[in-house]
Amino acid sequence: MFKNCLSAIFLVTVCATSIIAVDRPNLVFMIADDCTYLDMEVYGGQAKTPNLNRLATEGLQFSRCFQTAPMCSPTRHNIYTGIYPVKSGAWPNHTCVYPGTKSIAHYLQDADYRVALSGKTHISPRESFPFEYDGEFKSADPFKANPYPTIGKLITESKAADTPFCIFACSNEPHSPYNKGNAAAYPPDSLVLPPSWVDTPKTRTQYSKYLAEITFYDAQCGALLKMLDKHGVADNTLVMAVSEQGSAFPFAKWTCFELGLTSGLIARWPGKVKPASGTGALVEYCDVAPTFLDAAGLPIPTTMDGKSFLPVLLGQQAEHKTYTFGLHTTRGIINGSETFGIRSCGTKTHRYIRNLHPDVKFTNAVTRVGGDRADYWTSWEKMAQTGDKHAQAMTRKYQHRAAEELYDVVNDPHCLQNLIDDPKYATLHAELAAQLDRWMTSQGDKGHETEAIAHTRKAGYGKQKSKKRKKVSSKQSN
Repeated sequence: MFKNCLSAIFLVTVCATSIIAVDRPNLVFMIADDCTYLDMEVYGGQAKTPNLNRLATEGLQFSRCFQTAPMCSPTRHNIYTGIYPVKSGAWPNHTCVYPGTKSIAHYLQDADYRVALSGKTHISPRESFPFEYDGEFKSADPFKANPYPTIGKLITESKAADTPFCIFACSNEPHSPYNKGNAAAYPPDSLVLPPSWVDTPKTRTQYSKYLAEITFYDAQCGALLKMLDKHGVADNTLVMAVSEQGSAFPFAKWTCFELGLTSGLIARWPGKVKPASGTGALVEYCDVAPTFLDAAGLPIPTTMDGKSFLPVLLGQQAEHKTYTFGLHTTRGIINGSETFGIRSCGTKTHRYIRNLHPDVKFTNAVTRVGGDRADYWTSWEKMAQTGDKHAQAMTRKYQHRAAEELYDVVNDPHCLQNLIDDPKYATLHAELAAQLDRWMTSQGDKGHETEAIAHTRKAGYGKQKSKKRKKVSSKQSN
């Protein structure tokens, strides 16, 4: 009798373990590069996105997803670590996390997942991000018959070994220079420009090329989704597709305006996520890693700032967060102001922005001569010089900021009307300022002091300094 009980317990345990193993989902995360979500057809924009449109009909579309830092490197560190940028050490661009920082690659590999990153990296040091790396999602032509053979090999091997996989597919589009996709599909004269832009021929030409690259990114996503179908793994795969920070055009990337911090996000998980559904739940990029771990049935490390939004995906709750946060530093970016720190706190309806150095002129790659390989800023300046009021207002707004800003992002997503001095919003102003202060304190963010040491967080900072010292010593000895 006792032996029979033991046998029964053993069988139940084995079966339960097998069920857990079978049920562990594969995980796929597809990310664009410098894409304003409102430019995508799936979010009402002009760039055609047939594959993402279809994905949205098969899953859950988020309207209130945010990244913390509106430029490439800190955004990607934030996603993989689940830690906000200042705490992780990766708040400037071209940066690195503090030694010993772990990423989702560690946690999933410890649970026997194959974890790969295909395409753009922009993360450091490698020991904090032990992915299986390849460049296919960045460089391959998605219209070819088999554009991602390395990814295909990983999926095949994972199936054979009955091992789940996680793939981060990282595009380089629509990052400038805008040279992929079919720009002829977007005649410049037919385009509707955002109200914060200055209407010039150069602007329209570059916008046309940029929209074509969004459609190219959509094709990349389509090719990978087709591959999941081909290998018969789509039904047990949680897929997320995001747009990353806003485009390199003014008032998006490199800013904490709404279009710099807001991202598109679509999630599909057959049988788990309701098809053709939408949510206004506030989520952040730092929530992706804990959500993936939660979906895999794994514990979420206490070191992560992010919070799993799996209950939102499963339809168990409608809300997730009350506030989202943003920050930006220009120190070290191309043509960046030596010092220009920005911090932000937002709700579903409003965004508060604090400019730490309002007396400094804001500059970046867009405002340099030649632009970010897409020169249109000079045409804005020339139009302003002719007396055009809109051009004057927009060029000034972009480069000269008030100490504080507050926007109604529902009615004014392009952040044209600063409400900071409107007494009607005094209570909201105080609330968001206080929440921002609390967040900065929790992160060890000392504002001006933190901005002053931003350059020390550059990947290879100590090594570069050491090399210079060696050269000097060599010259002196000679």
